[in-house]
Amino acid sequence: MNPPTPGALTRFQDAFARALLAPAAVQDDGVAALAAQPAFAVYRNTVLKACIDALQANYPAVARLVGEEWFRAAAAVYVRESLPTDPTLLRYGAGFADFLERFEPAADLPYLPGVARLDRLWTEAHAAPDQEALDPAAVARLAPDALASSILRPHAAARWAWFADAPIYTIWSRNRADGAPGADLDWQPEGALLVRPRDTVEWIALDAAGYAFLDACAAGSTLAGAAQAALQVQDDVDFTPLMSTLLEAGAFGRMSLTDNR
Repeated sequence: MNPPTPGALTRFQDAFARALLAPAAVQDDGVAALAAQPAFAVYRNTVLKACIDALQANYPAVARLVGEEWFRAAAAVYVRESLPTDPTLLRYGAGFADFLERFEPAADLPYLPGVARLDRLWTEAHAAPDQEALDPAAVARLAPDALASSILRPHAAARWAWFADAPIYTIWSRNRADGAPGADLDWQPEGALLVRPRDTVEWIALDAAGYAFLDACAAGSTLAGAAQAALQVQDDVDFTPLMSTLLEAGAFGRMSLTDNR
């Protein structure tokens, strides 16, 4: 018997994956025969459960907010739409926040997609390559003109987000670490910075100026350019505490100097 061609193998694998989602709709005769076997149903249920378990592990703050029963029911719907494409389930669920935005049962929980986005950023920071954080002393040694023309590159494991409509960071941080619900929320915009300068992911609140500053640094702006971007969103920003906070958090991985001094 000749081995299957690469194209035939790909078609079989695609049909098999579709059978995991909807076995009754399979059109490939070979896969349909497999899907009719009792063992296939056991395998299918095992795969779906593993995916749901992975989502629950990857989105713990969301799961804590809505409860296990609600979460697993929503996750089952998501899994049937989006099976993993990467065997590493640690990274599974990249589109879960977008799914929650259009998931009708979550319509009364408008903060839920934002919380999911921070859970996802935690996963990205956790899985990012290791990198030593920029030493604040290296920045402090620069003369003012050299500092203004320097470029600070965000740390490989740094992730940040801004939420203009809700205190997503507060909601997320209270539920991420199994902390107490706390006092009533002050319903205002919030940002977050997540970074892994050492072994574990750490997070801090981020204001609009800090978010704009990091965005500009990521785009390759000089420190002067990043400062200007921050001033455009917050004209009274104090750069001394902002820089100190970001450097101490390990938000930057390296610094380069330009010739525009």
